[in-house]
Formats: sequence, C-alpha cells, structure tokens
Amino acid sequence: MPKPYPRKFREDVVRVARSREPGVTLEQIAADFGVHPITLSKRLRRADTDEGGAKPAPVSGESAELREARKRIRLPGQENEVLRRAAAYLSQANLPSK
Repeated sequence: MPKPYPRKFREDVVRVARSREPGVTLEQIAADFGVHPITLSKRLRRADTDEGGAKPAPVSGESAELREARKRIRLPGQENEVLRRAAAYLSQANLPSK
C-alpha cells in the first residue's frame, strides 16, 4: 500500500486547485503534482466538508453503524428468499409422479 502524502503537501495541492485560473483543469494540476485526478477531486471534497460544507461526509463510526444497519435490513430479505425456495422445493417433492 502506498504511503499517504504529508498533510502539508495535500493542503498545498488543494490550495492550488482552488485558486487555479480559468482553463486549467484538475487533471493538469494533478499531473503537475504527481497525483491521480480522482485523488485530487476526493481531497477537494474532503476539504470542503472539513471547512463546513453543505453535505458533511459520515464519520468513520457513523459509516460503520450505517453499514451494520443496512446488513440488518438485508438479512430478513435473504432469509425469506431461502424459505421461499425451500418451500418451492419441498412442494415439488410432494407432487404425484407422472
């Protein structure tokens, strides 16, 4: 796994990306700094969130809690599917043979 960039470097990249001139793309800035364009866009979104943006990203604890809740919601649906298939299989076994 690659080592994360230092905090100062990330802040500089975000600052340059925000203060870019018209016509300069994020891809060009990312190439100049040697980072992937997707990484740069993620850093910009994260910086917006950290500075009080309109849509805050979930905190890691909230994210884990949300994952667990979705898992609990999905589980009964899976159980119902298994029971439905078992009932269909067993009903086929009780049919008179041809």
